[in-house]
Amino acid sequence: MNPIMQDVQEKVPSLRDLQIKIFSDGADLDSIAEAHQAGVAKGFTTNPSLMAKAGITNYIAFAKEVLKIVTDLPVSFEVFSDDFEEMRYQAHKIHALGSNVFVKIPVTNTRRESAAALIHELHRGGIKLNVTAILSLRQVEEVYAALDPEVPAFVSVFAGRIADTGRDPLPLMQAALEVIRPKTKAELLWASPREVFNLMQAEKMGCHIITITPDLLAKASKFGMDLEDLSLDTVKMFYNDAQKSGFKIA
Repeated sequence: MNPIMQDVQEKVPSLRDLQIKIFSDGADLDSIAEAHQAGVAKGFTTNPSLMAKAGITNYIAFAKEVLKIVTDLPVSFEVFSDDFEEMRYQAHKIHALGSNVFVKIPVTNTRRESAAALIHELHRGGIKLNVTAILSLRQVEEVYAALDPEVPAFVSVFAGRIADTGRDPLPLMQAALEVIRPKTKAELLWASPREVFNLMQAEKMGCHIITITPDLLAKASKFGMDLEDLSLDTVKMFYNDAQKSGFKIA
């Protein structure tokens, strides 16, 4: 068989059969509850931008509501100060919210000052971290050096944002996986995916985790679907929308 055709016809596993862990990424309580109840998500993440978009104004009240829904899976909440001393304070407050909480620390502040020293201090103090906004291999190496091998951590590399620059993120993600592999409690997280296919890319390369927004998770309902069945569904969609619009060509 033509290798291209073989690739197209390759059987795609169901979402539940994937080895990679799917983390639901958002700030809408209904979507969080729905994803948790569906059982596909193995963790949850959010960030200040998503919270602002969702109209959240009380950070701690929102976090407590999320933790009422998600009691049995990791949940990542991000600090939002630009000052490392204040980040430290916020990190301890967020950490105290629950045993399943991971504190998100950006790899730098807005002045491009490295957060490595703070990461080192917090992680060696037993605070589980999700180090975020990583986009270079140098940053991965710096974070890896700061992590405690005995404390769980997520190393979030923004593969989607790398792709936005016209670069293939896969080589960097593969290199990042090799960098962090010796510390078995550190997991590589494929952040900011742009399409459902990124799931398969992350799965095949052995990435531990991928974040998925509710809209991408909805698209993933077609995961593994027969392509000609999807063709028929597409034709039906066009037909039904034309009928609803009452289109006519006189």
